[in-house]
Amino acid sequence: MLISEVGRRGQVTLPRAIRRRLNLQEGDRVAYVSRGEEVVLLPLTRTLLDLRGSVPVSEPQDFDAIRRKVVEEHARKVDAGES
Repeated sequence: MLISEVGRRGQVTLPRAIRRRLNLQEGDRVAYVSRGEEVVLLPLTRTLLDLRGSVPVSEPQDFDAIRRKVVEEHARKVDAGES
């Protein structure tokens, strides 16, 4: 078990052993996934743009519009207490 302290601005430093195990470097992004009473830390190694072209589509896609729709839906869920 490794322990970190939460700073006054809510920041937590990940212990070196965890950063090494997850191969995290400065500037990398992580996701916090709530599972009941636990929070799971997941490294984000790819973005939506990294997956571009991996799914065949019949017409060009507007990624800005898709991204806006996802953000709006997430905001709706947060406002409703669902996320």
